[in-house]
Amino acid sequence: MKVEIEKGEAFDVSILTAGGIDDLIRQGKLDGATRTALVRSAIGVAVRKGAPKPDISTTEAYKKALLSAKSITYVDQGASGIYLKELFARIGIADAIRSKVKVAPTMAADFIARGEAEIGMTQISEIIPVAGADFVGPLPAEYQNYTDFASAVSSAAKQGDAAKAFLQFLKTPEAAKVMKAQGLETQS
Repeated sequence: MKVEIEKGEAFDVSILTAGGIDDLIRQGKLDGATRTALVRSAIGVAVRKGAPKPDISTTEAYKKALLSAKSITYVDQGASGIYLKELFARIGIADAIRSKVKVAPTMAADFIARGEAEIGMTQISEIIPVAGADFVGPLPAEYQNYTDFASAVSSAAKQGDAAKAFLQFLKTPEAAKVMKAQGLETQS
């Protein structure tokens, strides 16, 4: 979406990663005064619906689960996948799991739901809505990585007041309840 906005796509409000929003504000495409921090999304672990859930409650248990898994998936070029490759190297298991990795072409949770890998990792908010995948839990705190999302109104918004009202709505307790149910953590 960021690329489309940079090419001149008309819009009133945008929700993107915080970095994307900030970059578009610097470019003058978004009104910096309307920037609103919305949510952050953590990385979670998924297995196929009904499959045994591995213990990932500690850093050692998480490493053991990956080393014991028959196959592992994530989206290679997504923010989570880029981080996970660095994490695997940092914790010393990259070489041991390399032959088990089956890169998901798009959604890792869909790949898991189809039975194409035993264990998968992606944003929690991308696991919860997938009917054929079970959410195991978030990565252990020491290994966790968050993606922050923000919003802002277009500098050329045709319905700027409605866009600002929408952003205000996204900060209400009702909206926070829905976001939390989808695996997102609201931000102040």
